[in-house]
Amino acid sequence: MTRRSLYIALGTLVLLTLGSSLLSFSGVWAKWPVAAAVVVMALAWQKARIILGKYLGLVQAPAWQRGFDVALTGVCLLLLALYLAPLGL
Repeated sequence: MTRRSLYIALGTLVLLTLGSSLLSFSGVWAKWPVAAAVVVMALAWQKARIILGKYLGLVQAPAWQRGFDVALTGVCLLLLALYLAPLGL
């Protein structure tokens, strides 16, 4: 992996982190908790995919990356469902 791609991955991680931080400070949780939860989980899912793909090298093993993507998607959907369950949705 080249240095440039690592810098791009790091920059993307920083931007995604800033996005989730801005969302938490904006007060969206009080008005639209479901939408905010979905956005935060999507940001976390994307960050995890970048870390697994770029930094752990799963980009070089597409079959393993697909498997990890499926498992990661399942975990994220489970966590989202557990958050939404008490809200009655």
